Amino acid sequence: MKLNDLRDNEGATHSKKRLGRGIGSGSGKTAGRGVKGQKARSGVAINGFEGGQMPLYRRLPKRGFNNPFTKSYNVVSVGRVQAAIDAGKLDAAQAVTAEALIAAGVIRRAKDGVRILSEGELKAKLSFDVAGASKGAVEKIEKAGGSVTLPVVAEPVKKMAPKAK
Repeated sequence: MKLNDLRDNEGATHSKKRLGRGIGSGSGKTAGRGVKGQKARSGVAINGFEGGQMPLYRRLPKRGFNNPFTKSYNVVSVGRVQAAIDAGKLDAAQAVTAEALIAAGVIRRAKDGVRILSEGELKAKLSFDVAGASKGAVEKIEKAGGSVTLPVVAEPVKKMAPKAK
């Protein structure tokens, strides 16, 4: 096979319709645009235009908002961590961090941190260094003899109202 032998499969490409090339072509003169009017001219973009009526996207009410400060966590259950230890992918002697879970193949990528949930059973004594954990998960980890280290979140500073004079 040579480069000049390469072809698309039969029917994979369609030849472009040549518009405005004489009456015999079937799409000559007005080229399938009809006669006169806005849509017969060039440069027309009227998507969403409803003839002066208030368009649908403006008739419907707006709802909600997107929080720019929201965090997206990887959610991992204690049962999933135990399964990784049983399979020999996680070392029970090392701290369980986002990097360790990625290396073990438990999670694909670290988002804004890892959050541990209580689904499943935990037998191994583990120390977790994660962004968050549910109350049930913390109870199960401490019951198995492990510990959970969470990041310290600073309390928001309350602004005092100005005193009246």
